[in-house]
Amino acid sequence: MRLLLATHNEHKRRELARLLPEHEIALLPDAVELPPEDGETFAENALGKARAAARATAEATIADDSGIAAAALRGAPGIRSARYAGEHASDEQNLAKLLAEVPAGDVLEYICALVYVDPRHDLERVFQERCRGTLAAQPRGAGGFGYDPAFLPDDGPAGLTMAELSDAQKDAISHRGRAARALAQWLRADAQTLRTG
Repeated sequence: MRLLLATHNEHKRRELARLLPEHEIALLPDAVELPPEDGETFAENALGKARAAARATAEATIADDSGIAAAALRGAPGIRSARYAGEHASDEQNLAKLLAEVPAGDVLEYICALVYVDPRHDLERVFQERCRGTLAAQPRGAGGFGYDPAFLPDDGPAGLTMAELSDAQKDAISHRGRAARALAQWLRADAQTLRTG
């Protein structure tokens, strides 16, 4: 099944294509603009993007919004994870701010809301998953992105950050991997209905 991904980011398209190998994941056309991420939750932000892309293209569309929540910060940075150190902050700047404000060993949680919007069937579904871990004392590893170098997943190999895991290891436990598997399972169960409905 062809699924339009509501992003212009090829890196994210490749990751979702790896997580959803049964489906063709297509990048959003350059001409389609997405709304600002101004929702109050990850699901609201993801739905806003998916609905806009689906309206513009009339295609079945998926979108995700994700971030990290620190217990010491009462859930922050949350939906502001990508802009934690400022509106145009880099991954490195955001991570440095988290390391400065949260003690090593504190509880962290990655959260991903992955949504499916099909305008032809007036259908919307939200799949939200989490990955729990703790903050490393210092960043390690060259894989992943964002906060991965300082995220020690509870379900991962002992002592390794998310950025030190292989793609397969990360996909098996990550918030996005779990959400993608939930979506894939639902699509398999409803595939016949979607094709004939």
